This record gives sequence, structure tokens and C-alpha cells, in this order.
Amino acid sequence: MNFLIVGLGNFGSSLAIRLTQLGHEVIGVDSSMSKVEMFKNDITHTICANCTDIHSAKDLPIQDTDVVVISIGENEGDSIMATAIMKQLNAKRIIGRAVSKTQEIILNAMGIDEVVHPEQDSSFKLAKNLTTEGLIDTFELSDRYSIVKVTVPERYVGKTLQELDLRNTYNLTVLTTLTKTQKRTFFGLRKGTFEVNEIAKANTVLEEDAVMVLFGDVKDIERFLE
Repeated sequence: MNFLIVGLGNFGSSLAIRLTQLGHEVIGVDSSMSKVEMFKNDITHTICANCTDIHSAKDLPIQDTDVVVISIGENEGDSIMATAIMKQLNAKRIIGRAVSKTQEIILNAMGIDEVVHPEQDSSFKLAKNLTTEGLIDTFELSDRYSIVKVTVPERYVGKTLQELDLRNTYNLTVLTTLTKTQKRTFFGLRKGTFEVNEIAKANTVLEEDAVMVLFGDVKDIERFLE
């Protein structure tokens, strides 16, 4: 996959380096030449550019990028401006960064549904979520066990949990499912979200675009996602 990481502070640089180590094509962008020079040997490509200026941002290969991550944290205004410009330039997928509740509200109002909180989400966790197909979020209970949110694989749509028998097939427990829906933001824009259903039962039917919440051994989860 191709990633564009805007902002090479502690979080952004760690994420860019980790994605590079995982074998992905990564462009790290920062307005500080010293940071660009600092990480040029650790990230696939580094570019000095001001992404709060649309003329500067236009020169970046945004259309060839699968995911743009705005990781600017020092200045909330710059972070919001860079996010707005990437949206204006029709980036395929944008992940915003929020360091305050107000910033998150603004990003949601702009139609940015994916927002990370560096104080809660480590760069390693985000790298794992971005590069594992079907994986939406993880909560690591220990080095061995995790609770994860995964999109329902196409081959399982329309089937019941009893039919799939994931407990015996993959040694995984389905805790619940989430149904995709939409709600309006304060500014009247539609925002995609998920509603939690009841505790999963044997007769629970897996719907298209739904999400499963699984508990199990990390190795079994990885085997399920293959």
C-alpha cells in the first residue's frame, strides 16, 4: 500500500517508520527540513512541504496514495487546515488526528470519519490496523489475547454463527456485531457510524457491511483474517 504521512513529530515519524518496516511505500511530509533530513534514511521517501498551503500540497502524489494520515499535533489549526486541503484534493482515504474533543468535532463535521487519538492509539497499533485487511480496531488484553473489530468477510454474509461454528473452526468467540448506519452531525452532514447489537447468539445472522467483535488468541485472529 502507499501511504502519505503529513507531520513527522513523534507520532507521525513512528508511524511512517513502522509502515516502511512492514514493506509499504511511505512518503513522510513535514514543513521542517531538519525533520525531513532526520528521517530520510528510515522512511521510503521524505519531502519538505507545507500542507497547509494548497499550492504546495498539489505537488504531492495524493491521487496515487491509498491512505493519507494527518499527524500534525503541535498546532490544531494547521492540522485542521491540512485535513481540509487533502479532502479538497480528493484524497482516497483520510485519517485525521485529534488532540482535543473540539478538534474531533470539527473533523467529524468535515466528514472525516476516521480520527486517531495519539494519547490512546499507539503508532504501532495504527500501523497494524491499516495494513491488516478487514481489521478495524484492536484492544490488546495481553501479548497473546485481543478483542478485535473486523468487517464481516464476504463469504460469511447471510450465514448464522451456528452455521459458521467459529469456536471450533478458529477457536474464536463472537461477542457481538455492529450494524452500519448514518447520523447527521451538528452541521447537518451525514456521518457513517455503527450501532452495537445485542450479545451474539447462535441464530445471529451476519449482514453485509456489518462488523464482528471477536475475542481470541492473536494467532487465531490472524488465521481467520487470511
